Amino acid sequence: MTMQVDSDRRPVWKQKINHLIEKNRYSVPLVVQGRLIRMVGLTLEAAGCRAAIGDYCRIKNDQNKSIDSEVVGFSGDNLFLMPTGRPHGLSPNARVVPLGRTGDVAVGPELLGRVINGAGQPLDDGPPIKARDKITLNGSPINPLSRENIKQPMDVGVRTINTFFTLGRGQRMGLFASSGVGKSVLLGMMARFTEADVIVVGLIGERGREVKEFIEHSLGQDGLSRSVVIATPADDSPLMRLHGALLATSVAEYFRDQGQHVLLLMDSLTRFAQAQREIALTIGEPPATRGYPPSVFARLPELVERAGNGANGQGSITAIYTVLTEIDADNDPIADSARAILDGHIVLSKKIAESGIYPAINLELSISRVMNLITDQEHQKETLALRHLNSIYQQNKDLISVGAYQPGADPELDLAIKLQPDFLRFINQGMNEKVNYAQSIEQLKELADKFNQDKLNALENNPLEDDNQ
Repeated sequence: MTMQVDSDRRPVWKQKINHLIEKNRYSVPLVVQGRLIRMVGLTLEAAGCRAAIGDYCRIKNDQNKSIDSEVVGFSGDNLFLMPTGRPHGLSPNARVVPLGRTGDVAVGPELLGRVINGAGQPLDDGPPIKARDKITLNGSPINPLSRENIKQPMDVGVRTINTFFTLGRGQRMGLFASSGVGKSVLLGMMARFTEADVIVVGLIGERGREVKEFIEHSLGQDGLSRSVVIATPADDSPLMRLHGALLATSVAEYFRDQGQHVLLLMDSLTRFAQAQREIALTIGEPPATRGYPPSVFARLPELVERAGNGANGQGSITAIYTVLTEIDADNDPIADSARAILDGHIVLSKKIAESGIYPAINLELSISRVMNLITDQEHQKETLALRHLNSIYQQNKDLISVGAYQPGADPELDLAIKLQPDFLRFINQGMNEKVNYAQSIEQLKELADKFNQDKLNALENNPLEDDNQ
């Protein structure tokens, strides 16, 4: 029997097989759908489908209502899902369709001046964001040996920070504050006055009213024009609040990789930890430290370590993370953990704010761990001397206020009392007053020179003090 062949002398059956192989190459793979079997709190449990941690699933009910969710855990063959929006309208046995992808967001220069949510969707009245580049929420870690060292100061336009707690470009600083001490005002000042190329603001878990107030009053149009604001208010799901912090860091990483110097302001790290706690507890993770599961303390350094200087030839992310200390700062596990993983902390005092001094920075409790690496010895000597005098005054403030201290008993305390009015004027700064780094250092030198002259005069009037030194 003769086999039928075509003009190319190939068997017909081989042609058909090749055609089927080529057709199958462009076919859409079948997706195994599951069903919703349980919902407790905000946690959804699905059976009959497979997906990896971090993958997205779409849940559809009979009324054609759908909601996206993320896989946050599993038990046996069942998946634990956390919805990205409100789960109202979902019913038992709703279809669960794995989307086979993790969340990614469009980024680019088009984000500047815009306000978006944790999913990258606009919250302002602007047009849709049409950016070509895509980023993932989790980012890629940088080899610590490949990072650039912190070598130069970062001007934030705030005199007290520029002088006493000089920030380095690529540093990660904590801003510890309770409510009503000017935290948002200070963040707005740094956003408007900083020398950074791009500002990324993450408003995580804040009240909805405060989001608009911060954008309009604290940030202003000048600050917003070179900023990207990611807002996930307190009424968003814990997953969206978590995504807001991750997205803010990813956007900052994008601009850093473009060679730009970024200032990342995240308000607050505490709300990020609380969102992770809600997710962990709902999927059955046991609490460990004051109600916080272990995963919270694992996620904090994962988030913070993504900031900092990039590899050689890249830009930098200088990050300021606010930490809420409203209950008991000494026993707050989030505050303790933040101090351990950050490169310093600035503490805002309610008592100082009530005295009318802004920014209400407690000089005795605050520190910048990289200041000695980026400032000269004269600068360090001046700040130490002035902080020492202020500390002496604060320790004896009660005695002075009730008249129990007699002038002349302690020449150093007399000098601290004399310089206190000038010192208070130095650390006080209006919210619309910009003081750049060069001006801050110059004014610090003027105050230190006055201190040195007064100290010499005191020693001339107290020769025994000079002999004892």
